[in-house]
Amino acid sequence: MDRVIARPVGGNVAWLPEEENEKDVFVVALETANNMDEATTRQSSTRRKSRASFSGFSHAMSDLCALPRKIASQRRKPPATPGNTTYTDLNSFQQEMPSADETTIEEPCAWDHGKHQHPHINAPGWLRRCVSTTFRHRRQTFDAPSRPATAKWTPKAPVVGLGVAPRILPEHGTCGAAARAAAAAQNEVLDVLRRIKKERLERKVPGDAESGVDVDTRPGETETTMARQDPSCQLPKELFTQILSYLDARSLIHSELVSRQCDFRPQPQTAPENSSDFQVGGRGFGNEQAGQDWKRTWKVRKALHQRWTDTHAAAIYLEGHYDSVYCVQFDENKILTGSRDRTIRIWDARTYRCTRILGVPSRSVPIASSPLVNSSGCRPFTKLFSQQYRIESESTSKRLIHHVGSVLCLQYDDELMITGSSDCCCIVWDIRADWTPIRRVRYHNAGVLDVCFDRKHVVSCSKDTTVCLWDRLTGELIHRLTGHRGPVNAVQLRGNLAVSASGDGVAKLWNLVSGNCIKEFPSKDRGMACVEFSPDSRTIFAGGNDRVIYQFDASSGELLREFNGHNGLVRSLHLDSANGRVVSGSYDTSVRAYDIRTGNPIVELTGWTTSWILSAKLDYRRIIATSQDSRVVVIDFGYNLPGIELLERQHSSKPRAQQVCAHDESHKPH
Repeated sequence: MDRVIARPVGGNVAWLPEEENEKDVFVVALETANNMDEATTRQSSTRRKSRASFSGFSHAMSDLCALPRKIASQRRKPPATPGNTTYTDLNSFQQEMPSADETTIEEPCAWDHGKHQHPHINAPGWLRRCVSTTFRHRRQTFDAPSRPATAKWTPKAPVVGLGVAPRILPEHGTCGAAARAAAAAQNEVLDVLRRIKKERLERKVPGDAESGVDVDTRPGETETTMARQDPSCQLPKELFTQILSYLDARSLIHSELVSRQCDFRPQPQTAPENSSDFQVGGRGFGNEQAGQDWKRTWKVRKALHQRWTDTHAAAIYLEGHYDSVYCVQFDENKILTGSRDRTIRIWDARTYRCTRILGVPSRSVPIASSPLVNSSGCRPFTKLFSQQYRIESESTSKRLIHHVGSVLCLQYDDELMITGSSDCCCIVWDIRADWTPIRRVRYHNAGVLDVCFDRKHVVSCSKDTTVCLWDRLTGELIHRLTGHRGPVNAVQLRGNLAVSASGDGVAKLWNLVSGNCIKEFPSKDRGMACVEFSPDSRTIFAGGNDRVIYQFDASSGELLREFNGHNGLVRSLHLDSANGRVVSGSYDTSVRAYDIRTGNPIVELTGWTTSWILSAKLDYRRIIATSQDSRVVVIDFGYNLPGIELLERQHSSKPRAQQVCAHDESHKPH
């Protein structure tokens, strides 16, 4: 606590610091108080005036009005003793002041109105009125508090400058006081935590052992160590495999280093018995057998993905049909195509050789195909043409059931193949009985444009604007779905739901149990020609005359995304859910593939055929498209890729396609 001595100076009273304490000097000038007292005496003796006049106190009043402002600007505490004393005159105020040796006041600081008050606050009313009243408009000046020349004034806190004077800053450092206080508080908390931890270790009381909270594995800190267990040995195999399925290849490699007892090799998987998702082509995950070298498989898939990104592919042309090829489906062993020449051709997917013809062709001489020219966009790095083999078609005497019109659609699985034709009929073929036709079904009054089936039902659509649902085993009609106002061009089936696209510009979602339409998905302009239904029944893709591919939410009917880029009617769509791609074929002779997760285009192949694209399907490594020019083009991104056989489901020792092709027009990629 700094001691400040109050001494009278002339007619004034000043508080001055002791010589040994070089602290604040706070001077209060009260000289004008004596002048005011004398003026008051003269006023009382002059009773001739009708009212009191303060004109004689002009200078005194000005100084008194400036006095509280001087005091407030310094923001210092008043003396403790005079704070609660009421003075009647100036003499009594000076008499009450203690001597210089006896008076001490607290360290100057901001005014505390609750504890200390300035002396003039408790003064009599006349004194307060004199202080607060002025009758002359005189510009007030504020002078800095005077201090002896020998005094060294060092404030502890910054002082606001008077007028244009700069602020007075303390010489000692006070910066960082808040940070030091926070650090001190943090140190106290840490000390408490250390003390609690020490007491716990002394008592040997474990933490929350059930959840693992409060378990410290740092060496030397605890007496016990955490039990380390391999999750592959503790968790069920199915659960652990599901957890690993969310990891990418690099994370999986790191996990293999941690869990040495786990078998990270893929296990064989089987599709659900009632699954309606018949994978076209292959999945690209190898033979899916135990013991597969998944690291090499991953490297091959990475190289194949780069080829998709760079549009680095070979073009293999299958020639043999006599007219336009309307439909195609394939797997890793065979390719099936249906044509306007009324036949279905079966091709070997590895040698690209036609191995069988189902049906009787409508003509014996093929149409003249236009010569292929270099495409304007991305070109194949090599062109291959299948060799022509003379294969006898099935005679009418041997096959009593066959199509007498164009084969417009087909689908097959491991047991049956069902085809639809412009002769208004569907034919069911038994694959296991050497492709024998076992049933002809006719429920439409016009050409059958599309067909789709699962393990229980078959759904077909026609130009007669209807959709028919019938039993796969018996062929009996279950429901006839009506509601479209134009030809139904495409249909897809997923469980108890079916979606159809029509030339009236609307795609409809049907409940096959009740036979009712439960939702509609309209296009923005004109009709729809193709539709795709995702395996999880959540997304619907549709395209048509307006050159746009729509992606709808099947539950809400909301339009999620539009795929643009085609310059003609979008004739065909196919979704490869295993690899996240959708392919489209258009009348502008182009084939496009999009990423279904982002909507970005992956490849754009224009001019790889000489006419309209009528159908397009894809799998992990290739796109197969059919055209009006009677050709089938296989766009193979895995052609001559080292290790590509690791991605195939079945291995074969048969020679590759380039060994059985008649022509090999190779050139370096552009």
